[in-house]
Amino acid sequence: MNLIQSLTPQSLPSSGLAWDNPPPAWEPLPGAGLRVQAPARADYFQDPAGKLFNDSAPYLWLNVSGDFVAQARVRPAFTTTYDAGALMVRQDAKHWCKLCFESTDLGPTAAVSVVTWESSDDANGAELTVEDLWLQVTRQDNVFAFHYSLDGKAWRMVRLFRLALAASVKVGLVAQSPIGPGTTVDFLHFSLENRPVLDIRSGT
Repeated sequence: MNLIQSLTPQSLPSSGLAWDNPPPAWEPLPGAGLRVQAPARADYFQDPAGKLFNDSAPYLWLNVSGDFVAQARVRPAFTTTYDAGALMVRQDAKHWCKLCFESTDLGPTAAVSVVTWESSDDANGAELTVEDLWLQVTRQDNVFAFHYSLDGKAWRMVRLFRLALAASVKVGLVAQSPIGPGTTVDFLHFSLENRPVLDIRSGT
């Protein structure tokens, strides 16, 4: 079920979804999905060198407990380097992870992963020349997997890792523009299911 298919500002309070750092503007897309405006310098990142802390990007989330599979289809405008649409799991400001479709500092757009425990790491994955991308995050106990897909069916692993988060966490969508004047991200799909996958490496 697409949790944002018919979401409007008026229906948000009864949807179970909520904003952290509400965006300057957001609106339903024709058919299904949301267009979200990311403000200037909006991001989630805990610089490993200790020089930067940013916890400011619009984040539309839902609480979930236990194992889950979350999927999103994102279409960022890519105005500036590091602009991205992301799928994020968050316990608090220093314990979270996100999978992004991002405009990288190397030039191409790519599947980029960030895992944060007190400080953030940052790893560029596959370079992808597509307009939109499917993202998937799965949790089994404290093991997480990040996958991407071109069609929402065949998944490729970006990362498999352990992150000891609380049983109940926030899971949702992020629109970011870390160094730019802002951008828009279209979120075409968001689903969240309380279930494990049969094979966490393949994502299925």
